[in-house]
Amino acid sequence: MENLRRLLFAFSVFVLSALLFSWWRQGKDGYGVMNLLKSEKPGPTTLTTPSKPKIGPNELPLLAQMNDEFAKLSAAVQPAVVSVTAKTVRRGPVSWHPLFGNIGQRAQIVPSLGSGGIISKEGHVITNYHVIEGALLSEMEIATNDNKKYPALVLGFNKERDIALLKIDSPRADFPALTFANSDEVRVGEIVMAVGNPFGLSGTVTKGIISARDRHLSDSQFDYLQTDTVINPGNSGGPLVNIRGEIIGINVAIYRGDANITSWQGVGLAIPSNEAKMVVEEIQKKIKESAKQDKGVTTATGKGYLGLEVSSEPVEIDPVWGTSRRGALITDIAPNSPADEAGLRQGDVVTKFQGMAFRSPADLLQIIRTQPPGNEVKLEVIRNNKMGDIIARLGSRPDAG
Repeated sequence: MENLRRLLFAFSVFVLSALLFSWWRQGKDGYGVMNLLKSEKPGPTTLTTPSKPKIGPNELPLLAQMNDEFAKLSAAVQPAVVSVTAKTVRRGPVSWHPLFGNIGQRAQIVPSLGSGGIISKEGHVITNYHVIEGALLSEMEIATNDNKKYPALVLGFNKERDIALLKIDSPRADFPALTFANSDEVRVGEIVMAVGNPFGLSGTVTKGIISARDRHLSDSQFDYLQTDTVINPGNSGGPLVNIRGEIIGINVAIYRGDANITSWQGVGLAIPSNEAKMVVEEIQKKIKESAKQDKGVTTATGKGYLGLEVSSEPVEIDPVWGTSRRGALITDIAPNSPADEAGLRQGDVVTKFQGMAFRSPADLLQIIRTQPPGNEVKLEVIRNNKMGDIIARLGSRPDAG
């Protein structure tokens, strides 16, 4: 009997506590004990977000203006920045066999990616030479900011200064373009933006300042601009611009204090715009002079001619030569042609054109056709088991009109 009274007392205390708790929670949101006793299912939790920001747009007018200006600058520069895609031939590993000697594995075609800036309405693109070094010319491609893709022509380069001038192979004459600033006037602390395609992420914009001037990447005499703007693999060749959207440098490298780290560490280097502009002007000057010397040629691209006939099948090159794995065998030379005058001969094997490999003999011929007439070009040639370079001046293709 005593146990029953204790049980009834405990039950009464529980019911009274539940009633008091229910009365206290009146008007309050949430799921409580009474909801559970009533077999009610939990409902969605109320979420009330603030209707206004912590700081109004008029409270920080300078920051709001800077925000708009940076967005405006990015929108103005991005359309003139392109991605440059190339494919290079990487030598396969060579192993020694006791019976067969050195045996080289098949070469691999490796894609490479860089950036570039359009500097003319006709589609001239400036980039780094190392972006296209050793590339298969027939496989080079330029993608503009609107995701359109075009073949690329190599007009010239300066290997020592790591600058190359490309041309978008298109009849368009309305490409968005950037101008060069005077890099001699660049100040330490000046705000800059880098635009490019790091890791293949096109149209990426990063902001920083000029950290220092006259930095040396090696013991060469050339100077670089140093910036803390984020630069990663794929940014090479892209423009470093000032707050007016002018090119003040061409992004070329990142500092690697640790050989195992390949990403940004706060130090980027760029070729000053004055030096990049000088290389472009030298290339353009050579093209114009060549066009004047050529008989009646009025265009700078698309009519190159040497007077070669080559075998349709590529020649496999032994890796011990240290050059491309494929070459083009010359089967005939047109009399008095540019090739004949340069000293090319039947039986020569062309392994590189302008220091770059090609995929097949047909590609070599196509590359020659797309080059500017009058230009001097260098061909790497194997003749009589010896390798050498031959310099030839391109003529105008007879059927080009």
